[in-house]
Amino acid sequence: KYPQLSVHEGQGQLLLKKNGLDSSRPIAGFMPGAEYGPAKQWPASYFAQLSRQLAEDGWQVCVFGSRKDFSIGEEIQRLSGDRVINLCGRTSLEEAVDLIAQTEITVSNDSGLMHIAAAVGSKVVAVFGSSSPDYTPPLTAKANILTTDIECRPCFQRQCRFGHYRCLMDISVNKALSSIHQLCP
Repeated sequence: KYPQLSVHEGQGQLLLKKNGLDSSRPIAGFMPGAEYGPAKQWPASYFAQLSRQLAEDGWQVCVFGSRKDFSIGEEIQRLSGDRVINLCGRTSLEEAVDLIAQTEITVSNDSGLMHIAAAVGSKVVAVFGSSSPDYTPPLTAKANILTTDIECRPCFQRQCRFGHYRCLMDISVNKALSSIHQLCP
């Protein structure tokens, strides 16, 4: 049995309304941050491109993270043409848990929020760059894991020693979109 977090459904519904989200439309949550460093962060431009494609299909997209992630949330919002709601640093952890429980799908780097998404029952597309899902996978049966097979991965470094970040750059937006469609047919 996988870990589960308790959520307050009523609070989640109130938070949706407060943040301009409509519970009758599917919601995708993005978690672009990673405390460990850039070698675990899928590019903001990829998140933005993915949000534009999801928005065209009727999805609402919100970005979750801490205050430290606010600027990347703003970048994704700007690059998406304001198609996302940046909630980074705007919710408490408890509120984020209740909101993430309202998402149908999450797209996350290997991070704490990825584990929260799994534990509240959201479907998870998990992006692994320098780290490995062999050690810290999302603990849910409703996950697709995205990695690359380049020779230097996993290196477990905070920054790419070669400067190319191919372990992340080579995970295409189309691959992420296909993973979403597999989990949310």
